[in-house]
Amino acid sequence: MKINAYLNFDGQCEEAFKFYEKVLNGKIQFMARFGDMPEGAQMPGSEHLIMHVHMTVGDNALMGSDSPPPYFQKMQGLQVALHLDSPEEADRIYGALSEGGNVTMPIGETSWAIRFGMLVDRFGTPWIINHAKPM
Repeated sequence: MKINAYLNFDGQCEEAFKFYEKVLNGKIQFMARFGDMPEGAQMPGSEHLIMHVHMTVGDNALMGSDSPPPYFQKMQGLQVALHLDSPEEADRIYGALSEGGNVTMPIGETSWAIRFGMLVDRFGTPWIINHAKPM
């Protein structure tokens, strides 16, 4: 079994995933618009929106879509957690994701981590950035 985050957007899915691909050194494996899929005909006016995107980052997957109007709901009650291999990578990713977003906890040292911070990026996705201390 694998568990993956699936993010929903209000028309910014393509822009967000192209940004995440760059920042996270990922690879978009599949991206389809509602207008490209037979099921998309059930959502008139949403042809240009992303019906599904699948991106890999190492052995992990991040997926998402645009929610056609009026179905979009702002993300709440969740965060995407990234566990980085170095403090430098944690700082780089935190800096990139926080541009134009909202910092909820500045990145810094904690009792459990060399680098830890929280933010909501400019697309509305809440992130936790962590580089743990050795056990």
